[in-house]
Amino acid sequence: MNPFRASFRIQFLLGFLACAALLGYAFHTQFRDVNPLEPCPLCIFQRIAFFALGIVFLLGALHGPVKAGWRRVYGVLALIAGGAGIAVASRHVWITLQPPGSVPSCGAPFEFMRQTMGPLKLIQKVMTGSGECAKVDWTFLGMSMPAWSLVCLVLLTVWGAYAAFRRR
Repeated sequence: MNPFRASFRIQFLLGFLACAALLGYAFHTQFRDVNPLEPCPLCIFQRIAFFALGIVFLLGALHGPVKAGWRRVYGVLALIAGGAGIAVASRHVWITLQPPGSVPSCGAPFEFMRQTMGPLKLIQKVMTGSGECAKVDWTFLGMSMPAWSLVCLVLLTVWGAYAAFRRR
């Protein structure tokens, strides 16, 4: 079966499964017994973007709209969720590429900031990044986890747009 020619429902189901697998791996790296990786605040926001994109994919797959208008609604929602994730991941990759010492030192833990700041102040604080966000603990094929996250978010967002806006 060619996934590019599959129905909207199958294409969105594949998008949901990809998001679920990526989140599963992220949680595996955090909670494994040997050498767990603690996510930084930007990593947490990327997880939220994958979760939101996965929910859009799941709802679209369950609904399986026949009318193009509904498919486009799901496409726009996927573009919004994916676009937000791409913005966060891009910022994270940029921070990891800065020379040592040019990124501000680590701030308060994310949980403390979440409890003591309003949502807009929290987002602003997290998006400025910190030393913990600049630290690269994991690489695969020479790319860091934030870089792979960016690649996956771009691919999944394009996949959602393709599934929603292609002629049937």
